[in-house]
Amino acid sequence: MTIAYQRAVTGRRAGRSLSLRRREELTGYLFISPQVLGFLVIVLGPIVAVVVYSLQNRTLLAPEATFAGLENYRHMVESDPYFRRMLLTTAIFCAGLVPINVGLGLCTALLLSSNRRGDAVFQAIFFLPVVTSAVAWAVVWRYAFQGELGPINQFLAVLGVTGPNWLQEPTWALVVVTVTRALKTVGLKMVIFIAAIQGIPKEPLEAARLDGANSWHVFRHIMLPFLAPATFLVVVITMIGSMQVFDHILLMTAGGPSNATMVLPYYIFHQAFRAFDTGYASALAVVLCVLTLGLTTLQWAVRRRVVPDEQ
Repeated sequence: MTIAYQRAVTGRRAGRSLSLRRREELTGYLFISPQVLGFLVIVLGPIVAVVVYSLQNRTLLAPEATFAGLENYRHMVESDPYFRRMLLTTAIFCAGLVPINVGLGLCTALLLSSNRRGDAVFQAIFFLPVVTSAVAWAVVWRYAFQGELGPINQFLAVLGVTGPNWLQEPTWALVVVTVTRALKTVGLKMVIFIAAIQGIPKEPLEAARLDGANSWHVFRHIMLPFLAPATFLVVVITMIGSMQVFDHILLMTAGGPSNATMVLPYYIFHQAFRAFDTGYASALAVVLCVLTLGLTTLQWAVRRRVVPDEQ
């Protein structure tokens, strides 16, 4: 009878422990359910819908859609006269944006990472564009780069230089859009680099200076290897951001002149809401997603080979 009583008590304790464990699991599931539901509805759902739409003949002007298979992708490669040009423009935009953004971010971080008096003020000044509205930023620069009446050209006229009609000449329009977009996010890259610079051990730097190394050698052979992980992170962030730019193009040039600034994200918008061809726009969006994923994966693969693993 004693053994039966002990078994009953043990069974009750095990049942209570199991019940408590289930309640804890249920509580955990309840806590994460808003995030999971948000991901399913806001992220995964639209991604699946875009992939499905890309396989259909679908427009905003017709309520019905028909299955088209890979016809949209075939049209993209074989018949669309603008697709390859959009890819080239996007590549040029990325190739200009990434080095400008990374270079300026690193230079400002090197100048403002010594905790000298006034560094915090300049850090705040450089970071202001990051928190500034993208609409306000683009509108101000569009006004500044107007033709003869723009402040930039008026300043150049004082110096005796005749400035171009920046936003109406294809080459200059792409340059202006690239540079102004790069300046918008320099502050964020500066903060990342400052954190990385302040995390560099002091001993190698002091030893190099005692051995007679100049500032360039210290930076090239000691600081730059330590900054490699942060540099790759900044490159990846900037590359992804450059593949998503839309509002800046819309407000400054609307893809013009002569489609000179028509990057792939804006071309998707143009096909969906100007040409009303949502099926083809969805196919373009899928291609953009694959390109972004592929470039990001390639960069992280290079990072694993070039940057040593952190201990």
